[in-house]
Amino acid sequence: MSDLRKVSEDFDDEILEELEDLEDLEEEGVDLADDIPDIDPLLFKSAFSPFINSIFPVLFIDNKLRILAANKSCENLFTGFFNLAGNYFIDVFGRSFEMDDIRAIRDTLVNGKNGYSWKGIARIKSRTMVTVQTRVYLFPADMNSKNPTVFVVMFDDVTEENKNLLRSVFMSLLEASKLKDNDTGKHIVRVNYYSRRLSEELYRRSAYDRIDMDFIDNIGFLASMHDVGKIGTPDDILNKEGPLSDWEWTVMQEHTKNGAFILSTYPNPMAKEIALSHHEKWNGSGYPFQLEGEMIPLSARIVSIADVYDALRMARSYKPALSHVVTVEKMRTGKGTEFDPALLNVFLAISDDFGEIYEMNKDS
Repeated sequence: MSDLRKVSEDFDDEILEELEDLEDLEEEGVDLADDIPDIDPLLFKSAFSPFINSIFPVLFIDNKLRILAANKSCENLFTGFFNLAGNYFIDVFGRSFEMDDIRAIRDTLVNGKNGYSWKGIARIKSRTMVTVQTRVYLFPADMNSKNPTVFVVMFDDVTEENKNLLRSVFMSLLEASKLKDNDTGKHIVRVNYYSRRLSEELYRRSAYDRIDMDFIDNIGFLASMHDVGKIGTPDDILNKEGPLSDWEWTVMQEHTKNGAFILSTYPNPMAKEIALSHHEKWNGSGYPFQLEGEMIPLSARIVSIADVYDALRMARSYKPALSHVVTVEKMRTGKGTEFDPALLNVFLAISDDFGEIYEMNKDS
C-alpha cells in the first residue's frame, strides 16, 4: 500500500482520520490493497478487525472480485504462491477451482445466489510449495446489508488432515507386508529418505520439470511402498535361504504386479508406478515388462537407485553387508545398464549423503 502519510497538507482532519484507520490495520500486519475505493475506511476497519488475529486465513474481496486485504494467517498460508492484496481473486486462485465453482462464485457476488454465500474446495498448487487443499467459505462482511459490496473469504487448510488420513490407510498395508518379510529392518524408512534426498537434489539442479515440491513430498512417502506386493508372495519363497529356483524367481517377480494392483486405488499414480517398475533396468533387462530408458517412470528410476543401494548395504540371510565405498563402486558399474546414467551421476555426487542416512538409521 502507498505511504498513507504522503497526503496533501490541505486534507481535512476527517480524511486524515479515515486514512489512519487503514494505516492502523497495516501496522497490525494486514496486507491491504493500494487503494480501497468507495468503502468507508472506518467501516472497513470495523469489519476486518475481528479477523486480524484469526487462526483461519481470511481475505476481503469486493463485488468485482478484487482482493482488498489479507490477514497474517492468509499471508503465511500462501507464502510462495501469490501476491494477494490488490490482485483479482480469479487471477490468483482461478486454477485452484473447477470451472463450475468459478461460475458459482461469480453468481454469488453478482446475483446474490444463496444469500451471497458460497462454500467449496480449492486445491492451490505451486512448483515451489506442496499443494494446499482448503475448504473455502465466502459470505458478506456485513450480513445485514441487502446489497453487500465487501465479502469475506475464509480458508480452512485441510491438507495435512486429508494427507494423514489417506496415508494411514496405506501404512496399514505396509505394516502387514512387513509381517511377511521381517528381515528388512528399517529398509523402507531408509529408502524413503534416499528417494527424497535424490529428488531434492534433482529439484535443486532443475533437472526435470516434473519434479516439484509435491513430487518430493509424495516420493518421500511412497518409496516405502515399493515392495508392498510381497504380501502376496509365499513365505517359503520370500524367506528362503540361498538362491531361488527359476520357477521361484518367476513367482517372486510377481510382487511388482501385486503391488501395483494393491496401490491402484491410491490417488497419486506415482504409487502404482513405483511398485510396478522399480525393478526395471535402463537397458531393458529388468522386470516385469522389460521397459528400457525413459519408458521407465522417473519415480521408479529414482527408487531403484535407493532400493539397490540399501539392499547392498544390508546383511541378509543369503549375503553379507557391503561398505558404503564398495556399494558406490558396485553401483557405478551399473551406469547405463541397470541405472539411468543421468540419475546415477547425481547419486554419485551426493553418495556421501546416502551413507549418512544409512548410518543414522541403521538397524539396531
